[in-house]
Amino acid sequence: MTRTRQLTKSAIAFAFVLAPLSAQANLSATVTLVNNYLFNGVSQTDKNPALQPNLNYDFGNGVYAGLWSSNVDYGSGIWLEFDGYVGYYTELDNGITVDTAINQYTYHGDDTASDLNFQEVYAKFSYQNSQLNFWYAWDYFGFGGGHYIIQAAHTFPINDQWNVFAAVDRSTSTNLDAWNWEGKRAFTHGQVMARTSFNGFDIGLGVHTTTLKERWGDTAILLSISKAFTF
Repeated sequence: MTRTRQLTKSAIAFAFVLAPLSAQANLSATVTLVNNYLFNGVSQTDKNPALQPNLNYDFGNGVYAGLWSSNVDYGSGIWLEFDGYVGYYTELDNGITVDTAINQYTYHGDDTASDLNFQEVYAKFSYQNSQLNFWYAWDYFGFGGGHYIIQAAHTFPINDQWNVFAAVDRSTSTNLDAWNWEGKRAFTHGQVMARTSFNGFDIGLGVHTTTLKERWGDTAILLSISKAFTF
């Protein structure tokens, strides 16, 4: 991956981590531990573990807002990602659910960390067990170029305890001079995750792979353990 300035930074977070579900009521929190913070298969922690707390408030009318954070490792003094979001979730008469939001990403740890701060909007559409999701940032990581992601996903129920989540997404830069993926405009990422709940913990185990060739896009095993709290 190359950029117009020196920085070992790739993309951000789990597609589905930032978007809370409508089933959440009032104030809730989730704490997630992962063996590798991946966004579209790209490590944000140099393949090391991450702790990711999330605080979410559901206003009861479809509107929600919250905060999310994670440790990161970009090979510099930047060590913390701290994000905020506000969104709206609704279900249409035909059974399609629509989730839209705006995210503010901020970075911390040295004097240049705030240069990476940027905003992103998304729209997610779900019908039964299938999803079609879109993200767009107009100043991706502060580099001055636009960037969008399109994802198709499906959850396969196995039994009352297990399901398998499979997704494919495409990340695309709108300005190669501002941002590119190993000299190219786009790359593809796929994932397959087995998910279950045990003693109040949500557990996921699976594999992520990308079409990137450099080490941060290597095929990776992801293990995640989450605990949710309501207040």
